[in-house]
Amino acid sequence: MDTTANGYLTTRGDRFIGPDGNAIRLRGTSLGGWLSMENFITGFASTEKLMRTELRKVLGEELADRFFRGLLSSFFTEDDARLLAETSLNSVRIPVHYRLFEDDDRPFRLKPEGFRELDRAIEACGRRGLYTIIDLHAAPGGQNQRWHSDNPTHRALFWEYPHFQDRVVHLWEGLADHYRDWTFVAGYNLLNEPGDESRAVVAPFYSRLVAAVRAVDSRHILFLDGNTYATEFDCFGDAWANAVYVCHDYAPPGLGPGGPYPGETRGAWFDKAALEEKFLQRSAHARKLGMPIWVGEFGPIYTGDPAVDKQRSQVLTDQLGIYRDHGASWAIWTYKDLGRQGLAVVSPQSPYGSLVRAFVDKKIRLGADNWGSTGEEVPEVTRPVQDLIAKEFPQFDPYPWGRWDWVRLLLQQILIAEPLAQEYAELFRGLDEAGIDALSRSFELAACSIREPLRSQLANG
Repeated sequence: MDTTANGYLTTRGDRFIGPDGNAIRLRGTSLGGWLSMENFITGFASTEKLMRTELRKVLGEELADRFFRGLLSSFFTEDDARLLAETSLNSVRIPVHYRLFEDDDRPFRLKPEGFRELDRAIEACGRRGLYTIIDLHAAPGGQNQRWHSDNPTHRALFWEYPHFQDRVVHLWEGLADHYRDWTFVAGYNLLNEPGDESRAVVAPFYSRLVAAVRAVDSRHILFLDGNTYATEFDCFGDAWANAVYVCHDYAPPGLGPGGPYPGETRGAWFDKAALEEKFLQRSAHARKLGMPIWVGEFGPIYTGDPAVDKQRSQVLTDQLGIYRDHGASWAIWTYKDLGRQGLAVVSPQSPYGSLVRAFVDKKIRLGADNWGSTGEEVPEVTRPVQDLIAKEFPQFDPYPWGRWDWVRLLLQQILIAEPLAQEYAELFRGLDEAGIDALSRSFELAACSIREPLRSQLANG
């Protein structure tokens, strides 16, 4: 089975260069919610760790493990790789969780079985001519303050404790050793969306991490996210060889509280010119250094309202046009989910879709998922708290996104989401092996629908 290209993807100046010596613009998607699970993608509440804990309480170890194994094997298969290749994409970013490779009670001991699913996905993509980028999406201690790093709090302890940093260096040494000869791996996205509030630790840590990886593997491209969720680069200096500074480029009018487009979102006017200005700001450091531009995440959130979603689609069309005009590579977020963003959407009539439909509606009503919520849900609770904090602490402006988002996080995405995690697990009570397997198979591509308009946009992007 040949899953390797003739040579490695590299960088030359501001371009990615393929094995044939020609420039290539990476155009792809991300396998969000798979090897690093996220609540809005697969329907649970709160964090992956809490969800797994509550499911094991209800199902027991054996059935819970059966569900997770089935979900992993169904979520991404040869069929999915074929669809992406037939969509004329050429790359796939694969977010991974550190616990896939290392247990917290056995630090620095990598699990060989942790590579199994990642190997399978890379091989499937390689057979279809798709490059892959391995993305460490969740690091021990939480490299940012949000659910997608499996952080149960609002503090990014990764930057406070060298122990967590040591474990990530060790993990990447193991990953680099395992994949150094895999030429269809485009490179390593070393740390997703760091949120170093001090802005003093991230740059020295990157220097240490780059040196450690390069000591093992000198050939793969290194992808380095900017600080503050891949949006700020002022704490970084010169470029490393065969490396890329990565920006994420979510457009405010395409997010949960986004207003009309073109139009005003939270006090600012957005049209295509404004989107381009924001993109140029976020990519300025890479352009200054003459590096390739790779937008590691972007993409609107769909609501189910045809009028709103038409505007969200226009946001995407304009962003793709901007990237094309500037020769930027990109990976849209995300490939498959329950309907918020995915190209492939799990059917609401499937066994899993039917099981969680009312629960997901409740999450939306309470604003328990950060991604897609407006922050204005349950106003009888949220507005008095927002007003109280604004009145009593008018100068309070917490990192990273200010008072309004801070209250929303603590009140809705932690306080409300944690009891919802127990409620989610109770949906599984009484299921046998056949029922568990039916839930997992709901994520197979054959059971999903495809957003054909979105597919067309990506194919032409």
